[in-house]
Amino acid sequence: MIRRSLLSAALAAAFPAVAQVTLDPVVISAERTRQTTFEAPAAISAVTREVIDGGMQVNLSEVLNRVPGISILNRQNYAQDLQLSIRGFGARSTFGIRGVRLIVDGIPATMPDGQGQASSIALSSAQRIEVLRGPLAQLYGNAAGGVVQVFTGPDGEGAMATGSAAVGSFGQQRLGARFSYGGSENDVVLDASRFTTDGWRQHAAAERNQINAKWGRRFDAQSRFSLVANVLDQPFSQDPIGLRREQWQADPRQADSAALDQDAGKVVAQRQIGAVYERALSDATLLTTRLYFGSRELDNRLSTPLGPQFSNTSSGGIVHFERGYAGLGVQVEHRIRLGEQRQLRLTGGVEFDRMNEDRQGYINDGGTQGALKRDEHNSVHNSDLYGQAAFDLTDTLSLSAGARASRVRFHTDDLFVRPAPSPDQRDNGDDSGSLKFSATNPVAGLSWRPVPSLNLYANVGRGFETPTFTELSYRPACGTPAPVGCVETGLNTDLKASRSRHAEIGAKWKIADGQRLDAALFDIATRDEIIVDTNSGGRTTFKNAGRTSRRGAELSYLGRYGPAWRATLALTALRARFDETFVSGSGPSATTIPAGNRLPGTPERSAFAELAWTPPGAWGGFNAGVELVHTGKLYVNDANSDAAPAATVLNLRAGFAQQVEGWTFSQLLRVDNATDRNYAGSVIVNEGQARFFEPALPRNWLLAFTARHTFK
Repeated sequence: MIRRSLLSAALAAAFPAVAQVTLDPVVISAERTRQTTFEAPAAISAVTREVIDGGMQVNLSEVLNRVPGISILNRQNYAQDLQLSIRGFGARSTFGIRGVRLIVDGIPATMPDGQGQASSIALSSAQRIEVLRGPLAQLYGNAAGGVVQVFTGPDGEGAMATGSAAVGSFGQQRLGARFSYGGSENDVVLDASRFTTDGWRQHAAAERNQINAKWGRRFDAQSRFSLVANVLDQPFSQDPIGLRREQWQADPRQADSAALDQDAGKVVAQRQIGAVYERALSDATLLTTRLYFGSRELDNRLSTPLGPQFSNTSSGGIVHFERGYAGLGVQVEHRIRLGEQRQLRLTGGVEFDRMNEDRQGYINDGGTQGALKRDEHNSVHNSDLYGQAAFDLTDTLSLSAGARASRVRFHTDDLFVRPAPSPDQRDNGDDSGSLKFSATNPVAGLSWRPVPSLNLYANVGRGFETPTFTELSYRPACGTPAPVGCVETGLNTDLKASRSRHAEIGAKWKIADGQRLDAALFDIATRDEIIVDTNSGGRTTFKNAGRTSRRGAELSYLGRYGPAWRATLALTALRARFDETFVSGSGPSATTIPAGNRLPGTPERSAFAELAWTPPGAWGGFNAGVELVHTGKLYVNDANSDAAPAATVLNLRAGFAQQVEGWTFSQLLRVDNATDRNYAGSVIVNEGQARFFEPALPRNWLLAFTARHTFK
């Protein structure tokens, strides 16, 4: 059973970027032992450093599109982050990550309310990325779709210093420096990078600076300590927002006038430090603890225009918050031997996480901060208790079962209580309040290895996903004139947590030497699905729909053909539907959504195919690769009234690698969207002004240089 991965394993970085990729990457299992993806009894994939080196190393979308079951769309908008969904969970997100847990070096990158930020992940220092799909992800708490874990580690044994530079189309530039040391007692990683872009679209420039540091210390054979610190500084990111279909077709590079008039954009600063300590209490018992602290500051200028909606109860068009968060966890694992090959593995733990924020809202007067319209203190915390057991019934058959009890509490103190400025407006009353959510989610699984080359498994479990504070922050718009008693500030107390039932069966088959095939079928039923209700001017409100279903299949193939050729294939089919009729929106814009409509933002088909060539002894370490990436049709709203067409994109790359004494040099040239296809890379679900479409880049190029010195 796949569980928390709190300790990174050092993996050697390889040059060139398209060098040999391991068929069975190592992941961390529930029993706290290193385990290959083939042995793991769940749908889990791993991407290693060899793949990460093959791009700009800025966005997770560069590497995770080769993982089945996951849809990760680069919006070409650094003010809004990526759109990441697993088996259809998370597709509703207008910004940030929902429905998927993010963990970096054992420290959560997802807040207690379930919202995460992929932009805080320093891809340049990652050695391995794991993606867990299916029922066993529920043992990580408030997450419905899956878990993405990133592991930092040294580049190899001894001390190494690496410098890198990359330039690309539309003013993209990245500079990076990394030092790593891998030793028997200590390992160190220090990574710094700076990325800037002019943006392909109008009003889409951005700057991002990151520092990521990790120190690992092995005190003795029984204990290990890791300290991780990272900083994200994004002082500048313009938001071009979405386009209406006619705008996209006329000029996909343009930004909507609302983005320009209101100077939409975001400024982010985040700092975090965390520690993980492991202690073997005996040969059979392991204690793991973690503790972390962090802060995040945000200034977000929305494209919300001035107008009659800015009544006394409106919350403004500029959002500012200062957020502090912290958490701790304790886990104990114990093994009981039942013979030479059989074991009973027991794991239990507790986790506590808390987030506090001071949030203000102001009028956005053409990009200038106006009058205060919202002032509140928010807090959310979770307390979770989990336990699980894995029992070897025979040498080839294993049974696993577990449960996690989660309690999540939201509270807001409204500090902005104002009388009506005129008789025709309403008072802005005290909107303080609290919400509590709780669930106990069981999971169970069975795995069978009839022969060493075949692993069959089946899992079933229940899921739990609360609304995030961002989704709770706005009530549906009152409109003009406003109904009596309608207010737009305060918690949206009508929102409920969604609950789901997950089931999957899968197989992993080593077809022949150097060839591996993975397949999984899944069925998910959800009630009280959280969906976008209204979305206009950068402000989004949410509601619960009825029942939904997600059914699909995942297939991946990795094969080597001699020393020079490697092929990768990942296919996903997803049928995501509303199973009950409901009403979306309110007032004159309300729309009845019939049962059977597709969940917006979820492609029914996606595919990745790669053929890589690394000829032995080639001049200058020459290597090359070709990629095909297919994303199916993306419906833009619950009514399925429009859709971004399916698109297939061709990417090409070529590289060289040289070694001179203690130096390793590499050069990489990429051409993405080589056929210059005009397509929408993502959609903004249920956007109120029909600005659904976010155009993808046309043909674009990347040129990267890396130099690494190994100290003797």
